[in-house]
Amino acid sequence: MVLTATEFKTNFGKYMDMLSDTEEELIITRNGHRIAQVSKPATSAVDELANLLGKTPRNIDYDELKYEALKEKYESAM
Repeated sequence: MVLTATEFKTNFGKYMDMLSDTEEELIITRNGHRIAQVSKPATSAVDELANLLGKTPRNIDYDELKYEALKEKYESAM
């Protein structure tokens, strides 16, 4: 589906609902030029994060991740 940036901005919620329900992609134009393509991701954000970390979502210890991130942040600040 092709639509203008103004139409997309005005009805953002409607188009997000539409994307979650279908496999259709949106082509957004401004002044007749393609500026963006929006589609449903092939994988979830949690799965992508797990792939980046090299872990599966089931064995990620989020408390440990938070502890390590804060530890690195505050050690580098000293």
